[in-house]
Amino acid sequence: MAHQRSGSIIEGVKEPHSVSLKVLRLSRPSLSIQHPLPTPSPSPKDSPSIFPSQSTSLAFPSSIADSFVLSPLLTLPPAFGSAYVGETFSCTLCANNELLPDSPVPKNVNNVRIDAEMKVPSSTTAIPLILGPDAKSPTSPEDQAGDGEEPQHKAGVDLAPGESLQKIVSFELKEEGSHVLAVTVTYSETTPTSGRVRTFRKLYQFVCKGCMIVRTKAGLLSPLPSDAENGGAKRGRRWALEAQLENTGEETITLDMVILETKEGFKSRGINWEVVREGEDLEKPVLMPGDVQQVCFIVEEILDEEGKGQEAVDGRIHFGILSMGWRGPMGNRGYLSTGSLGARV
Repeated sequence: MAHQRSGSIIEGVKEPHSVSLKVLRLSRPSLSIQHPLPTPSPSPKDSPSIFPSQSTSLAFPSSIADSFVLSPLLTLPPAFGSAYVGETFSCTLCANNELLPDSPVPKNVNNVRIDAEMKVPSSTTAIPLILGPDAKSPTSPEDQAGDGEEPQHKAGVDLAPGESLQKIVSFELKEEGSHVLAVTVTYSETTPTSGRVRTFRKLYQFVCKGCMIVRTKAGLLSPLPSDAENGGAKRGRRWALEAQLENTGEETITLDMVILETKEGFKSRGINWEVVREGEDLEKPVLMPGDVQQVCFIVEEILDEEGKGQEAVDGRIHFGILSMGWRGPMGNRGYLSTGSLGARV
């Protein structure tokens, strides 16, 4: 997990907890990298070859020499890795009963509960997270309004010595900066003569970075001639909206889609890689770290029945927002949308 901050609740009795907490980020594996030896040139017939077999340098036993650097073996992430805006952060929370079966003082651990919340840079209030194997967590305090329920506070689980309670939490990263995952474990510890409720809290801090930088520019185009099909009706203004998408992450990504979601009164047409000629295959752009992909959209104003266009707000016409989606090397998804885009008039 990321850097752990000290955040345990100080109890009156300084006694080791019977339950421990392990937090592990869930990330996709990667293909193992191997370093195959080059194919040796033929050696003279009168001297034996001193080169080892090429298969001995592969990452897995194989009788077939493979000179490709990526092997079919999967490698688990060696560290926490990087967290990027637009991706979903997932981790597993595991509460373990650390009591030994042959303990001299028999104890029981009952009603074990795990609660989690996320602190984001833009809010002073932590966001409660929904725990579960398939539950999706909200991403902002506003998403909590109107639920009328507290899904966190469920009945606890009794754990025998050596047993564990595991939960999975997911959170959509929407802003850059330092995030803090706070996990609270509560349980009841009972002996033949007494019982008490114990709790502790741990904080895990990680930094979320931007994976994509978007730079836009809008330019006014020459107007189209009158629409002959509609009795010579006047057409609205047109703009060319250009955008540069730069991969600022550490992984190669494939752009799945880039669309301009226009507001009412406008329509757009993309002139990007999805425009292919007959017989050609659609090839999605692949961006290495630091690569830039340029896209362009033609935005046309839709006039009302009186032939009037859209009014400017503070000297600007607002078209809509630019949304983009991508996939990582192992299929992990990312999604990002910009603020309102437009042009000065």
